[in-house]
Amino acid sequence: PCLALWCGNNELEQGSVGDVWTWHDMSWDDYKALFDDLLGRLVREHDPETDYWPSSPHSPACDRKDYNNPGCGDAHLWSVWHGKQPFEWYRTTTHRFCSEFGFQSFPEPLTVQGFTQPEDRNITAYVMEHHQRSGIGNTTIMQYLLDWFRLPGDFEMTLWLSQITQGMAMKYAIEHWRRNMPRSMGALYWQLNDCWPVASWASIDYHNRWKALHYMARLFFDRVLVSGVEDLEKGTVDVHITSDILEALQGDLLCVVTSVGGETLLEKETPIKIAPNSSHLVHTLDLRRLIEERGVRDLVVWLELKVDGKVVSTNLVHFARPKHLELQDPRFAAAFEKMGERQFRLSLLCEAPALWTWIEIEGCDARLTDNFFHLRPGVRKELVIETVKPLDEAKFRERLHVRSLVDTY
Repeated sequence: PCLALWCGNNELEQGSVGDVWTWHDMSWDDYKALFDDLLGRLVREHDPETDYWPSSPHSPACDRKDYNNPGCGDAHLWSVWHGKQPFEWYRTTTHRFCSEFGFQSFPEPLTVQGFTQPEDRNITAYVMEHHQRSGIGNTTIMQYLLDWFRLPGDFEMTLWLSQITQGMAMKYAIEHWRRNMPRSMGALYWQLNDCWPVASWASIDYHNRWKALHYMARLFFDRVLVSGVEDLEKGTVDVHITSDILEALQGDLLCVVTSVGGETLLEKETPIKIAPNSSHLVHTLDLRRLIEERGVRDLVVWLELKVDGKVVSTNLVHFARPKHLELQDPRFAAAFEKMGERQFRLSLLCEAPALWTWIEIEGCDARLTDNFFHLRPGVRKELVIETVKPLDEAKFRERLHVRSLVDTY
């Protein structure tokens, strides 16, 4: 019901076609006869309402040998991960449709426990490396993780923090391309799910457990998005609003700057006109004075967009890498109520910024209305947790864990 196009092949134009036949390449003449003419004609005959695309990536209006041309077609962008470029590299790209890019993470502890013994629970152990089919995989995960975060305190925190790193990578990419509309009009990260329990690029693991990325994707792919771009040299944050809705909206933009201890240093609310089906820079925060007074390691910028009084998008901006923020114990206050045999409503408050807050029901699969979110001091967060198996209140309280970034080291 949602078939967008038929694609003739994957990545042949990227490196398996040449002027003449070789042991590795087919010739362009025979390639075009098969993938342009034959398959194109068959699709027109049997499914004329659906477009045909001969290959991915493909540059239809340019030199086809320039398969990742930023001016036309679709592109597979792997300079982050395979090319070891930093996440900021994504912000330099201007491709039209980014149809493959990605970053790996480990599955959560419950999944890993299913294919390991206690003595295997080290990412360099044989079993852990066997459940990693990318030759550079575990090393690359850790390299990027340590670029952004402190060394995790134990094996389980390494698994969780790898998922936060994966989510951050895809957030960098997709928010940039959404800000870049209408030039960039599509992004499909690799990949959705796994066919066995493994470290991979998936956002849903083999057991259908959502990784951090899948929860984050609901936010950065939402129809209305507020996002910020920090500029340390200028001491500013450019705030953008992106809307895929086809009519204009009226909203209110709230920008709050806090210290890592939770002190509110700046708060500003601005009425915003949200243009339809477009992305615009709507506000620039000048934070030079606060940077001079407090330094970048003590500043956290919170963005919140309301439409008709309802929060439709939130985001977080930081000038310093998270590993250099001197985060404190958030001092969570948690309360819950049982809503049904398998449903609980959880309410959270914190006293200090809680970055990448996640909920775990130990030893039990659960689906949450939100997870891996940032919690601002004094702002209540409510979410619904649905467990796979029934739990009474005592068991739920015993198994409930509320953690954030500070718990990883």
